[in-house]
Amino acid sequence: MVNVLGPRDSFLRILERELEADIHVRGNEITLTGPPHALALGVDVVNELITVLRTGQGLTGDAVERICSMLAAREEARPADVLTHNILSSRGRTIRPKTLNQKRYVDAIDKHTVVFGIGPAGTGKTYLAMAKAVQALQNKQINRIILTRPAVEAGEHLGFLPGTLNDKIDPYLRPLYDALHDMVDPDSIPRLLTAGTIEVAPLAYMRGRAQPVDEPVLTPDGYRPIGELEVGDLVVGADGRPTPVLGVYPQGVKEVFRVSTQDGASTLACGEHLWFVTTPGDRRHGKAGRVVRTEEMIGRLRAAHQRRFELPVVRPVQLPDRDVPIDPYALGLLLGDGCITGKTTPSFCTGDRELADALESALPDIELVPKSELDYVLRHVHGRRGGVIVANPVTVALRALGLHGTGSHTKFVPQDYLLNSVDVRLAVLQGLLDTDGGPVRQSGRTCRVQYTTNSARLRDDVIFLVRSLGGVAYTRTRLALGRKPGFARRREVPYRHDSHVVDIRLPAGIPPFRLQRKADAYLLAGCGGRPRRYVERIEPAGRRECVCIAVAAADSLYVTNDVIVTHNTLNDSFIILDEAQNTSMEQMKMFLTRLGFGSKIVVTGDITQVDLPGGTRSGLRVVQGILDGVEDISFCYLTNHDVVRHKLVGRIVAAYDRFEAGEPGPQPRSANR
Repeated sequence: MVNVLGPRDSFLRILERELEADIHVRGNEITLTGPPHALALGVDVVNELITVLRTGQGLTGDAVERICSMLAAREEARPADVLTHNILSSRGRTIRPKTLNQKRYVDAIDKHTVVFGIGPAGTGKTYLAMAKAVQALQNKQINRIILTRPAVEAGEHLGFLPGTLNDKIDPYLRPLYDALHDMVDPDSIPRLLTAGTIEVAPLAYMRGRAQPVDEPVLTPDGYRPIGELEVGDLVVGADGRPTPVLGVYPQGVKEVFRVSTQDGASTLACGEHLWFVTTPGDRRHGKAGRVVRTEEMIGRLRAAHQRRFELPVVRPVQLPDRDVPIDPYALGLLLGDGCITGKTTPSFCTGDRELADALESALPDIELVPKSELDYVLRHVHGRRGGVIVANPVTVALRALGLHGTGSHTKFVPQDYLLNSVDVRLAVLQGLLDTDGGPVRQSGRTCRVQYTTNSARLRDDVIFLVRSLGGVAYTRTRLALGRKPGFARRREVPYRHDSHVVDIRLPAGIPPFRLQRKADAYLLAGCGGRPRRYVERIEPAGRRECVCIAVAAADSLYVTNDVIVTHNTLNDSFIILDEAQNTSMEQMKMFLTRLGFGSKIVVTGDITQVDLPGGTRSGLRVVQGILDGVEDISFCYLTNHDVVRHKLVGRIVAAYDRFEAGEPGPQPRSANR
């Protein structure tokens, strides 16, 4: 009874003020008298007070007032359920909702991926979202917390404020730091910030996952500089399929790094750029992987001489079909063992009759006429000496492709074959490997494929074919200068051109050979296994103009230079955007499209306190009409009744609401003279 009445009967006085019934207390009995509706409300209030006390939770005068107001409003939820819903216990205090709207807000965060908390200052929007973020981190539901808010200049230009960049922007982020210190051990916060587990940054930094404007990105039409991409353009995702660009965000000049892999591939990205990686620890614990920033990997690339960060390898890239003048497998054979210099009729040299038959069957109106044990001439079936001159269709096609007149050191794969369907690209690669490649076996390792050519351009084309089919390719060069001459017809033959050797690993299901003897040897040696690509080096590469893109792929991955799979959003994160009323429409879209797998976004703001320059529309105002009704997105509205700061704050908010609605306020008191 003492706890129900409160210290010095303070709770009893609140009940007398809030209830219409008369209250009489004698010992352990409370007697209510009054009209029936007042008695019913009074009984409910007393029962709720007892229920709250029996949970072991203490009462405050504020809690008693809220119980009375909730029951008077006949809300569907019991006040005891609201006031005993614990979110987080930290440093001797428990954080819980204090009003019904706050309880709905917290429940919405549990049930939805994106939640908008809109209401006046002091309603606990940011504080409760922060508590839910820390709770999710402690329960290992997420890997990181990202706290952000727009840095809107309030009468001063950031450039003229004293101190470093952090000194300039810290005042804008101070409310987030204060809430964080209430919920997390202060001694652990610097460690969590350094490790990137908690990231606090202005909104503009959220889109800082950027690459230089001239860095190539793979599209269905080939590589294009990322700076030329526009919303709606298609790029290639990690699944090999085209995915549209949702947003393009210039980043200005940023410090960039060259990220290189162990197979010689590389691309440029800024320090905040994101990568989806798998570490040895992830594999041991059965995890799919994690998202890290470029700067997080620097200095941590190896653990006990083992490469730490494995990047995903793209699945076979799906490019549109293109018409080609020569069968792709036949072209691969001609690029490997064909003579297409133009000095004579095209010819083919091989010791495998199987390849000669395959080439002949793939070329209409062409017959392979043997000139020696190894050499064949590609003759037109209707062309005869002394008759009507008929153009050789192979020669005509080679001229159209730009290959006629090329030698062993100048051959290449035409673009129409490089940027074609999976079947076409694989057929070209099989033709090249059936002629100038072969399986290589090593004890204790799966079989790889080795390919050799004198043409640096053809080497690069083979590497692209392999990578676009989901494989990895390593290359090395054997210089002609200083090499011991070879022998032909019992005489030394010096090397005139450098030799390029490419070691290839292809994924299961991608057969590198059609020639039976090579295919059998490849299968016997255990095929190629699973290609892997690891980050080998990260080196500074100066400062460059950068841009960030958002793509529609479900995993937020896209393919950049050298068919490297990179990331552009955040997975397994709890992201809070505070003071969202000060975002523009473009900023709001940019922020929401950063959502990744396993992540939650909470957006908080007060649409009555917009500090944007005149003429700029608030992204928080506009987004309500755009996303209202979209599945898995919830809008929660709080009012002055949900203010949990000083009681006067709620009264101030209510007074402003009346003023803006045109309602008359209380008359000012006359001044004493």
